Amino acid sequence: MRSELRELEYNSQQDKSLKKVLNDALQEYLTAHQDHRYADRGMKFKLAILCLFCAASYITALHQSSVIWFSLLYFCYITFALLLAINVVHDASHNVFFRSGRANKWLNCLITIPLGIDPDCWRVRHVIQHHPYTNVEYYDLDIDYNGVLRQTPFQVHYWFMRYQHYYWPIVAAMTFPAIVWCFDWQDRLGLKFNVKKFTSQGRNGWMVFLLAKSGHILLAFILPAWVCPQFNFSWIVLVYCLSQMSSSLIFVVLILGSHWAKATFYQAPENGHFMHGRLQHAFNTTLNWHLKYGWLEYWLGGLNLHLTHHLYPGVSHRHYHKLTPIVADIAQQFNISYQALSLIGLFKSQQEFLKKMGSNYRENLS
Repeated sequence: MRSELRELEYNSQQDKSLKKVLNDALQEYLTAHQDHRYADRGMKFKLAILCLFCAASYITALHQSSVIWFSLLYFCYITFALLLAINVVHDASHNVFFRSGRANKWLNCLITIPLGIDPDCWRVRHVIQHHPYTNVEYYDLDIDYNGVLRQTPFQVHYWFMRYQHYYWPIVAAMTFPAIVWCFDWQDRLGLKFNVKKFTSQGRNGWMVFLLAKSGHILLAFILPAWVCPQFNFSWIVLVYCLSQMSSSLIFVVLILGSHWAKATFYQAPENGHFMHGRLQHAFNTTLNWHLKYGWLEYWLGGLNLHLTHHLYPGVSHRHYHKLTPIVADIAQQFNISYQALSLIGLFKSQQEFLKKMGSNYRENLS
């Protein structure tokens, strides 16, 4: 069981100078802009706009007599739900949307219902497991072995994986449905990690979990079937599945490439202590990538500036665009490898990585 995995430690001495410079740079930046690290009015306006469009798409879909319009509007509804997750849930999970941890928790509980992902399970997987143990076998659940996709050189190789650079989008598209209908339940039962890591535990935790899942089923299936009896129920299920899979593919393509492209993976040290520091680990395993148009990056919620996020997880993503050049300068100052790719470069690196893993690559293991 993952709950039995021991905690790993990093060489804090190595990170001491780097941490001070990064923190000093952050404080200097915030002071110069007379700003704080939480969401501002613009972020809250974005939250309101996305909620409005998400609700409007859903309600309008339920008033359609055309199956084509219903399907398109339902797809828009799930797309706006994904944008809410990217722009709001991510920050709230790190307690940097609102100043209040309780407010962040309940915000996530409400706005994750359309996608169906349990926010407490995702918080543990992302904040507690992924961030400190990025690309560490058995610890980072984002690279958990599934028997279909080989994501690290330490995982079992099967002959068909030589083709994984062709079929991996199918696996990526199944990520959200797998989380909603399988992984969340496993996590809540304590099959993946210790349930003490949840914010809501015991009976109260189960009550919140089941209410949220029931709300998702109500929105996804029951209301459409009741309000739109002219549509076959199997068609409603199909539209739901395709919408979830599309949003899943988009999210996984954009997020996992930030770690795949560097292709640096680790096994837990026998003594439980890494020789390098936690911040160095982030540089080793994560990178930033850029889009041509800034307005597209705005709606990605800082997802593309993933290294900056790993270095400053306690800062709202609205600051990442200005913090990223600072990170690049600090990396040069400390002679640390820093990468920033274009979207095309990210896709090429993903394909090269998947080909390498599919060919049973085992050299240069970390």
